[in-house]
Amino acid sequence: MAIPAHTSPTAPGGPTSAMAGPPLDTIAHLIAGPRVDHVLRRAAGRRPDGLAVRSPSGDITYAELDTRTDAIASGLRALTGEPGSVIALAAVLDPVFPGAFFGISRSGNISALVNPLLPEERITHVLRVCGARVAIISPAMFPVLAAVRDRLEGLEHVVLTHRSPDLPPDAGPTLADIAAGAPAFVEAPDADADSVACLQFTSGTTGAPKAARLSHRNLTVNAAQTAYMHQVDETSVLFNHLPTLHLMHVTVSAAVAATHVLWPGADVAEAVTAASAYRATHYYSLPMRLAKLAADPRLHDLEAPSLRAVLSGGSALAPDAASVLSQHLGIPVVQGYGLAETSPSVHLSDLDRPRGGSSGVLVPGAESRVVDVASQVTLPVRERGEIQVRGPQLMLGYLGRDLSHDVDADGWFSTGDIGWIDADGSLYVVDRLKDAFKCDNWLVSPTEVERVLLRHPAVADCVVVDVPHELSGAVAHALVVPANQGCVPRDVIDFVNDKVAYYEHLHHVELVERIARSATGKVQRRELREQHLRNLEV
Repeated sequence: MAIPAHTSPTAPGGPTSAMAGPPLDTIAHLIAGPRVDHVLRRAAGRRPDGLAVRSPSGDITYAELDTRTDAIASGLRALTGEPGSVIALAAVLDPVFPGAFFGISRSGNISALVNPLLPEERITHVLRVCGARVAIISPAMFPVLAAVRDRLEGLEHVVLTHRSPDLPPDAGPTLADIAAGAPAFVEAPDADADSVACLQFTSGTTGAPKAARLSHRNLTVNAAQTAYMHQVDETSVLFNHLPTLHLMHVTVSAAVAATHVLWPGADVAEAVTAASAYRATHYYSLPMRLAKLAADPRLHDLEAPSLRAVLSGGSALAPDAASVLSQHLGIPVVQGYGLAETSPSVHLSDLDRPRGGSSGVLVPGAESRVVDVASQVTLPVRERGEIQVRGPQLMLGYLGRDLSHDVDADGWFSTGDIGWIDADGSLYVVDRLKDAFKCDNWLVSPTEVERVLLRHPAVADCVVVDVPHELSGAVAHALVVPANQGCVPRDVIDFVNDKVAYYEHLHHVELVERIARSATGKVQRRELREQHLRNLEV
C-alpha cells in the first residue's frame, strides 16, 4: 500500500506530534514476497537444519516445516478446490500452527485467525463474518463448534489439529490426514502482494469483533519492521509465553530464520526456567503474567543469562512490574503499541534506549500523530489526543466495507486510543477513547486513576469506570479487589484524591471479589460499567 505524501499542519504551542519512523530501505533485505509463506521458503533455504519451532512436544527444523507446509497446502487445495476460500484457523500455541498458517497461504487461500478460547456466540459471529468454508480447530474447541454447527451454513469442513481420544470417531479428519492423502504439491501462481492474505479480528472490547483485511505485504513488511526493532536475527531464540498464539511471532521468526519456542505452561516461574534452558534471547509475554512474575517470591532465585529483552503487548504493562523485572534480570522490560489493523506493530521500544512507561518509537516506514478529538488538528508534542497512524502495515480495510470509511484521504487511521508523543518520538498510550470520559469538560483517563489506586497497599486489583453525574456530566467510580482486611473505601478514596486532579477524583469505591478480564488480560471496562449501572437501578 502506497503512503500518500502529507505535511502535518503546525499546531499552536510548539512542534507537532506528527512523527515518521526510519525509511523502509533499512529493512528491505528482510522482506520476502510476494506471498507471506515465502518468508518460510527463504528461511528453509538459508537454514534448512536450523530449528524453526521448539516445544515440549518436540523440535522442527526449517526444512521439515517447509515440507510439512507443502503437504498441508496440497491437502487444503484438494479440500477447497478453487483458490481464494477463507479457512478459519485456531490460534493455538501449538507447533501445528505455523505449518497450517503458511499452508493456507501456500494453497492460495485466505486465513481467518480465531481465538481458540471464544465461547459459542462469539465463535459463531466470527465464522459467519469471515465466511469460512473450512475451520481448523483444536480438540478442545470441537464441543463448542459442534454446539453451533447448525448455525454455520457456509462451513463445509472441520479439520482437527490432532486427534483426541475423547472426541467422537466422526469428529473429522486431522491436518495430518488431509496432508497424507493429498496429491504431490505443485507451487501455486504468485499472488499479488497487495491481495488479502489474512483476516485478523479486533478484540471486540468496544463492540462486536471486526475482521481486518491484511495483505501479504502488510504481514511481510511488519515482520521485518518488528525483527529490526527487536534486534532479532538467525541466532535469536524467541520464547513465547502467551496463552494463545499471535501471528507476529510466527512471521518475525521466519523472516530472519530464528528459532521460535512455544511454552504452553501457565506457571510464570517455570516459564523463566524453561526460557533459560532453551537459551532464549527474547521473552514474549502478557502484562498480566509479567505482573505475576514480578510479585512471585521465586523471582529472586530465577536466572536467564541468555535473555536480551522481555517484551510485552496486548495491554498496558505496569511500570512497577517492568522496573522490578528489569532490575532483577538486568535487561530491558518493554512494551509496544499496535493493533489488529496494523498487522500489528506501529511503535516498538528501542532496546538500546528504553523509556519507562513508553510504548516505544515508530517502526521503519510508519508514521503517527496525535490529534484533537473534535477538530482533528495535529497537537503539539506532549499534548494528549487521539492517536492516528499510517504506513505500509496498515490494513486494506475491514471486511465488508470500503477503506475510505475508516482511513482519511491522506491515509491516516484513527485508532480510538488516547495518548501523547514526546519530542524524541516516544509514544505514551493513556487509554481507549471510548473508555475515557469528561468530567466538567476535562478528559479523564480511567487507566491513570487506576495506576494511583494500585499504589495503595490494600488494593490488589481495580478498575475505574464513569457514572453519570447531574452537574459534572460523569465522575469516577472504582471497583476494588481488597488485598487485605484493611481495605476501607473512604481511606482509598482519600489516598487517590490527594494525588490526582480534582476532575479525576473518585466519588465512590465498591469492594468486589474479582475483576473480570478477557483471556489476554484485558479489562472488560464497558461491560463492568453497564453491569454497575444496572445494579444501581435495582
